[in-house]
Amino acid sequence: MAAGRRPVKDYGPIQILDRLRLSTWQIDRAMAAGLLDRPDPVTGRWPADVVDAALDRREEIVAAVGSVPDVGANRAADILAERFGIEVPAAVLLELDRRGLVPRVGDYKGYPLYCGRALEAFADREALEAALRDGELHTADQAAEYLSIRRSDFDHLTRSGWLEEVDRVHSGWQRRREAPAVPLYRTGDLDVLLAHPAIDWAEVRATPRGRPSPLARLGTRAAAVNRQESGR
Repeated sequence: MAAGRRPVKDYGPIQILDRLRLSTWQIDRAMAAGLLDRPDPVTGRWPADVVDAALDRREEIVAAVGSVPDVGANRAADILAERFGIEVPAAVLLELDRRGLVPRVGDYKGYPLYCGRALEAFADREALEAALRDGELHTADQAAEYLSIRRSDFDHLTRSGWLEEVDRVHSGWQRRREAPAVPLYRTGDLDVLLAHPAIDWAEVRATPRGRPSPLARLGTRAAAVNRQESGR
């Protein structure tokens, strides 16, 4: 200690970052995990002995809290693209969350945040490739093309609950402040429909333009499930 310098009694929110060489989000995670005491509720500062003890256990704290903060879909996709050396669209985070691999943990300014610890630990290329395939998103027109059916046929699937949207985006003519108006559908759900025994896709595709869709006879998805269960 330099001559005449008084010993540090406590640390404020900025000082503790410098002392422990951690980021704010790492401090927050350490407190949530019980690895670091919370600051004094009155002063908002940490006693020096608490900070010094944490410094002695810094490696343990870093190992527990990780080195990747909770991030938005774009940043998460960039991290995965760099790790695996392939192009990763931000939309795949919806699918990774759906599968419980990189869960959504909150929001920031209306945009989802994804778990940094799960993102840091994720190393399964096969799982990522499956998510990229099944989680690819389509507009209604694109989904109808994927199924090789008319758009009017496709509309029966959505109206009756056989297919549900998983996300929405803004159209080209919408203002950013407006709610997204364009529904999106995932490839995995389309593939499930293609394999469903209740739908005769050959008949649907053979129906001429202007003729009623065979899909109108399906009824609702809920009714079909009830019929299936009652027949067991």
